[in-house]
This record gives sequence, C-alpha cells and structure tokens, in this order.
Amino acid sequence: MPKLLNSIYPKDKELFRYIFTLAIPVIVSNISRVLMGLIDTIMVGHLGANAIAGVGMASMVTWTAMSIGIAFRTGTQTVVSRRLGQKKYSECGVALRNMLLFVFLVGIPLSYLFYLNTAQIISFFLTDELTLNLCIQYSSYIFLSIYFVYVSFVFQGFYTGVEKTKIHMNVVLSSNILNFYLNAGLIFGSNKIEAFLSETIFYFLSFLWIPFNFPELGVKGAAIGTLIATIWGCIHYSFYLFKGKIGNQYKIFDKNFDIKMLKRQLIIAYPIAIQEFLNMFAITIFYKIIAIIGIVQLAATQIIFKIMHASFMPAIGVGQACATLVGKFLGEKKPDRAELAIKESLRGSLYMMVSVGICFIVFAPYIIPVFIKDPNVIELAIPGLRFVGCLQAIDAFCFTLWFALTGAGDTKILAIADILNHWLIFVPFCYFLGIYCGYGYWGAWFSFGLMLTGLAPFLFIRFKNGHWKKIKF
Repeated sequence: MPKLLNSIYPKDKELFRYIFTLAIPVIVSNISRVLMGLIDTIMVGHLGANAIAGVGMASMVTWTAMSIGIAFRTGTQTVVSRRLGQKKYSECGVALRNMLLFVFLVGIPLSYLFYLNTAQIISFFLTDELTLNLCIQYSSYIFLSIYFVYVSFVFQGFYTGVEKTKIHMNVVLSSNILNFYLNAGLIFGSNKIEAFLSETIFYFLSFLWIPFNFPELGVKGAAIGTLIATIWGCIHYSFYLFKGKIGNQYKIFDKNFDIKMLKRQLIIAYPIAIQEFLNMFAITIFYKIIAIIGIVQLAATQIIFKIMHASFMPAIGVGQACATLVGKFLGEKKPDRAELAIKESLRGSLYMMVSVGICFIVFAPYIIPVFIKDPNVIELAIPGLRFVGCLQAIDAFCFTLWFALTGAGDTKILAIADILNHWLIFVPFCYFLGIYCGYGYWGAWFSFGLMLTGLAPFLFIRFKNGHWKKIKF
C-alpha cells in the first residue's frame, strides 16, 4: 500500500505544478474549442437524427483534411521550444514565419479543392438522401475554413512553444462566444431563436438578434457560424504579436525566412501529417460502417464522439505542455529533466482522465439527453458512453506519451506504428465484427477499443528505450 501511494504522489512537486501552469490554459482552450463542436451538436440535435447524423459525418470528413494542421503545429512547437531552451529567441520567430508561409501555399489551394468537390467526396460516405444533402450543406462551408484552421494550429504551436499558453486560451474562448452567438441565430432564424434560447441559460442572447430579420438556415447556419468564428480566431491570434515583448523578443516582424529550418520543420511534421490524415480517414471509414448499420447508430456515435473528444482535452493539454518542456529541457541539454517531465505529466493526465471516465460511467443517463431527445438514439448512446469511460486511462497514457515524444522530434516511427494500428487492426476488425459477423454497432465500437489498447505498449517501449533523448536539430 505505501508503494502504491508513493507512485500516486508527484516526485517533483515544483515541476508538477509548472506543468499544470502551462497545461491548464491549454486544457481550457482545447475544451472550449471542442465546445464549438458540442454546441453545433446540441443545436443541430433539435433538428432531428438525420441532421445530427449528417453533421457528424461532415465533421469526420472535413476534419480528415483539417487534421493535417496538427503536423504544422508540431513542426512549429517542437522547433520553437527547442530554440527557447537554447535561448535563440530570434529563431523562434523564424520558425513561425516559415510555417505561416508554408500553410499559405498549401492551405489556400486545398480549401478551394475540397470546397469544389464537396458533393463528390460526401457521396462516397452516405447513401441516405436526406442525410446526404444535409451533410453536403454543412461540409461545403467547413471546407472553406481549412486554411484558417491551419493558421490557427501554427499560432497555437508558436505560443505554446514559447510558454504563452494563456494566449491560446483567450483566442479560443472569444471564438467560441462568437460561434455560439452566430449559431443560435443562423440555425434557427429570427422566428425560432427566442424559443430555442428560452430553454437555456443564454436566453439574454436572443435580444442581441432583435435588430435583425433573417431566415432559418439549419445545418448550413451552423457551418457558416463556425467558419466566421474560425476566421476571427486567426485575427485574434495576430493581435498578440503586437502586444508586450513577443514581437520584439522573437523578432516576429523580420522579413527573413530560413529554408534549412523549414526543411527541418517539415521533416518533423510530414510523418504526423500522413499519420493524422490516414488515421482520420480510418475514423471516417468507421463512420461509414456505422452508417451502413443504421442512421440511428450513426447519430449515437456522433454524440459519443463529440463527448469523447471533449474528454481527451485534459490529456492533450498536459501532453502539449509536456512537449514544450521536453523540447526546452533537451535544448538546455537536460535529458533526465525531460524524462521526469514526462513522468509527472503522465501522472497528471491519469488523475484527470480516470476522473472523467468515472463520470461517464456514472452519469451517462444524464449526459446523453442533453444532446438529443430521440429515445432510440439515447438507448444506444448511454452504454456507448460508458464503454468510452472505461477507456479513459488508456487515452491518458497514449495522448501524453505521443505528445511528449513528438515534442522531442520523434515522429517518424510513431507515425508508422499508429497508421499500422489503425489500418491493420481498427478498420479490418471494424468491418469484420460490425458487418461480416453481424455484431453491428457494438462490433464496430469494440474494434475502436482494441485499436487504442494496441498502441499503448508500443509508446511505452519507445519511451523507455530513450532514443528520443538523442534527437538533435
């Protein structure tokens, strides 16, 4: 018993506190970002199961394209935090400019390409005509936001890398407030907005729409609101470059770029770009298999995924803070300190995620009805959320170690392992159990749990072998 208690308590309390000083703003901002999707889900849930299924599929498909931005964030944050530790402050600004230029060259064409082919892309995943049309309406506007999402990821990587995590929190909170306000009006129109908001604590917002007369846009309105809020987020991030010491200390407004550094950033980033795209495509195939099983099952899955996505945020926030400290300590040539930061981060992630898992298991019957009133969807979603609750400890372990190792620049082998895990275990078992064996909804979800469990041992071995301590750039 004493040994167990000894393993629970932090070994380095000062470091543990500092990890959370960095992590809490990231956690708040990440949860707030997810709330943007949850708000869409709650509001669209009032339009019925087809609408929520359509938005759910659209979210998966569009995020497949947008998830590449995680690579741009990593390629920025990893280099910036390392240069911070080396006290090469001007090179932090170079890393930011490099990646902003790159995402401009890549993001604008991709946004246009996906927008132009929205109907063809979505038609591959859905056959139900009503759900398909709703999905296309939502996706077309979200595809237009791809470039702005990439820019936001780059800014997030920079501000997290220089340990200014509160900036990210402020930006995301302001974006979500704007998103909620726009969604409420654009989804329901001037005729229904008061009735919708009267059921919430945000009734006062209906008065802010009084001067305007506008039609009910449904799922299209949700997408437009999210697009505008995403653009505002980029503008808000830019404001902070002019405030305080940031612009001067990191030479943000110098005009030089460093092609050699950009190549290094892309070497770090490209495995993650491939990994995120292929993994999200695997999740989208999972959604397609669920859609074959049934629209009710797809609606239940969408609700569970949105809630589960929010539950990931504590581990992701701690992981991002850990990645910054790992990069910084390696830059200072303190690998043992970096290892201790990883261990303390794992401890903190497990504290939070296990608590969240217990809440899901106990309170699932009270959480699910917030999102939808359809009893058939509720019946499936409640045990589904409890199943996800049982996976929270594994999520904490995987997310924290993944961020920590990528913060050291160890991205290639991790990407290969995760891709193989998704495409050799998750997708085949999903089809085999869900469709071929006829286990349906639960067969597909069991394969999801199998996929998470399969990655954890590899990450642990990769961490223990210490290769990540020797990576230089």
